[in-house]
Amino acid sequence: MVLAQVSKARSTRMSAEQRRQQIVNVSAALFSEKGFNGTTTREIADRAGVSEAIIFRHFPNKQALYSAIIDYKTRQSGKRIKEHLKDAARRKDDRAFFGALALDLMEMHMKDHTLMRLLMFSALEGHELSEMFFQSTVRDVRDYVRRYIKQRISDGAFREIDPVVCARGFVGMIFVHAQIRVLYKGTSCDDVKLSNRQIADRLVDLFLNGACKKGQST
Repeated sequence: MVLAQVSKARSTRMSAEQRRQQIVNVSAALFSEKGFNGTTTREIADRAGVSEAIIFRHFPNKQALYSAIIDYKTRQSGKRIKEHLKDAARRKDDRAFFGALALDLMEMHMKDHTLMRLLMFSALEGHELSEMFFQSTVRDVRDYVRRYIKQRISDGAFREIDPVVCARGFVGMIFVHAQIRVLYKGTSCDDVKLSNRQIADRLVDLFLNGACKKGQST
């Protein structure tokens, strides 16, 4: 009770933007621990040290709260990833293109472990956040990668392969590695003792050796 009172007293000194960000942080943490179906607005309010009314003052409904979480967790990272890809794509540097994609995606998950858990919970519970994440971040990057692969096929650098399957295969390798590092860290499942950069380089080698035409330099 005393701690709650202290927290509420401190909350009055927060600006509206600070309070909004705090609610987003608390909500994301709780959703990543208990899932969306298992988390109530009462729990969010208690952990944030505010009333439920304060939460709905900043977020009129859960949709608005989920959108804020997506904005906070992914859109900035997605923009940075595309900037790195555009530079490599302009130069048609396959190794730099796929290396940047692999490293950026792994670093995104390693820096924020709650993101992976949020995505897993949302997918398993059939939650709308999963679709929101896909539409706001994954689709944009995925389509850009597909277009690059299609262009490199037209250039004669890549074999005649399905760009959709090819892009999914490469991103899938990255996601599985990030999943093991985040969800199974410290267990026998995480048996690769390499840095994210080293892992990215090796995944790119595997991918390009399969995608490029025989004898084609990358």
